[in-house]
Amino acid sequence: MHELVLRVSEMLVDPVSDALIDELGALAVSVEDAQADSDAEQPIFGEPGLPAPRAGWAQSTVRALFDNAAGATRAATLLLAQDWAADDVHVESLGTVPDEDWVRVTQSQFAPVEITPTFWIVPSWHEAPVAAQKVIRLDPGLAFGTGTHPTTRMCLRWIARHAQPWPRVLDYGCGSGILAIGAALHGATAIDAVDIDRAAVESARANGQANGVALNAGLPHTAQGTYDLVLANILAKPLMLLAPLLAAHLASGASLVLAGILERQADELRAAYRPWCVLDVADDLDGWVLMTTAKGGSP
Repeated sequence: MHELVLRVSEMLVDPVSDALIDELGALAVSVEDAQADSDAEQPIFGEPGLPAPRAGWAQSTVRALFDNAAGATRAATLLLAQDWAADDVHVESLGTVPDEDWVRVTQSQFAPVEITPTFWIVPSWHEAPVAAQKVIRLDPGLAFGTGTHPTTRMCLRWIARHAQPWPRVLDYGCGSGILAIGAALHGATAIDAVDIDRAAVESARANGQANGVALNAGLPHTAQGTYDLVLANILAKPLMLLAPLLAAHLASGASLVLAGILERQADELRAAYRPWCVLDVADDLDGWVLMTTAKGGSP
């Protein structure tokens, strides 16, 4: 395996990356801040739901992998021959990289995640911890929700702490189906898991089967009637827009569990749901909050 390392200015990162993959035969391309771990390092991503403050780093390190030295050399030569690359694309290195078991390297990045001392999320290639009494088997995939994000962990922690035989549960914006599976492991019986993304629906269905859980996974119109527990781990703005819909799905005395909310957004969520129920912060982790309510709470 051979690696071509380039330093590329902000506006050319996307064109160069696209050219490497689409036209120059690169097997993979990665981009990182050329000033990472220095005083000049700058974040370029904003908070969830807000636009990024800038399109990219002022200078990026672009790494491209090739099958052989000839391919890497040809790619560097063709890129540097372009008029637009003269001052903005520079070759930092060109050489061999050791072969790796990339599957094993990738898997090593995903360890079991503790929700409670007895409730864990465990990738299929790991042994479950000895203390684990309830386990969700889940591998990283296309759909959101592997259990590592604070919002997912708080939702699962709430489910574990309030376990009961919920007759009907709705997981709205289900992603991988992880919350629906968690509810099933803690007493839920009839579970609807819905998402606007068809890939997420298929992922939730497959993950449910892998965990021996029966989920009715589908698009949002699949959700019908009222539920004893409604879960929605999305983001604050969509949750506010969905307030009338989610509130309409609450049975009398039902629990509503909302996540994807930053601490500073809690008051906005309270105001959005006030016509139907009273929301309160039930948990917080790493700047995120979990908000819950019972429909019986007076607005």
